[in-house]
Amino acid sequence: MKPAQFDYVAPTSLSAAVDALAATHGEGKVLAGGQSLLPLLNFRMVRPSVIIDLNGLKELAFIEERGDSVVIGALTRHREIEQSSLIASKLPVMSAAMRHVAHLAIRNRGTIGGSLSHADPAAELPMLAVFYDATIMVQGPSGRREIAAESFFVDALTNCLEPDEIVVEVEVPIPQQHRWAFEEVARRFGDFALASIAVSVSRSASDLQGARVAAMGVADTPLRLRTVEDQIAGMQINDALPRHFSELVMSSVSPNSDLHASAEYRRQLLGALAERAMTTALGSG
Repeated sequence: MKPAQFDYVAPTSLSAAVDALAATHGEGKVLAGGQSLLPLLNFRMVRPSVIIDLNGLKELAFIEERGDSVVIGALTRHREIEQSSLIASKLPVMSAAMRHVAHLAIRNRGTIGGSLSHADPAAELPMLAVFYDATIMVQGPSGRREIAAESFFVDALTNCLEPDEIVVEVEVPIPQQHRWAFEEVARRFGDFALASIAVSVSRSASDLQGARVAAMGVADTPLRLRTVEDQIAGMQINDALPRHFSELVMSSVSPNSDLHASAEYRRQLLGALAERAMTTALGSG
């Protein structure tokens, strides 16, 4: 397959990229890693009049600590996040999850900005953005604005960006919980997840003091399970807690059936992953 004809622009500054996108009046597409866009072009599922290539904007490729947050530039490749010692130290769930993202060739090219913008409900980075309460910085003709990750994803493969806005960076607060786990199941390594869960907890010797829980593959957007977080806060830590946590997680999701798995299979799978993740998180640190 070959894409439909389009014009190509390679801006050398972010402001030029924003201007070029705005000039397409909603008919342009932004190219970063191309791991989602190029297949869509080749199958002619999208037919933009102009492609704006961001790969010359090296200022959008970085990982740095700013105060109580880690900030990641939109053109940062998945592999750079996977190999970053700063990510491993400050955002260990993200570091662990990156090894589940597709295959090495894709991680070498794919970008965090592209993955978030594509908004696939079975992709790791959108879930991680929700898990970490990330703020997504976007820029358009009117300037920059901040979007909370939970507001950014509005449906499967749908975000809240205006047609003339570009993701420029992601600010990820460094959490206080140091006990964590990440679990995922896919049919084959590198496939999109059938279900996945991320958990971090803080605990005393006897009680669970707080938790952070997010899931994916069980809804049209990544989910932050805040009701479950509230329900388990303050619970006594014992051998029954992981199973109880699993039951709460299963009761909080309503997956859809598709050609990959039934709704009930996904719900039960997430429950099994939840029990395993809580067991790991309680024993880590």
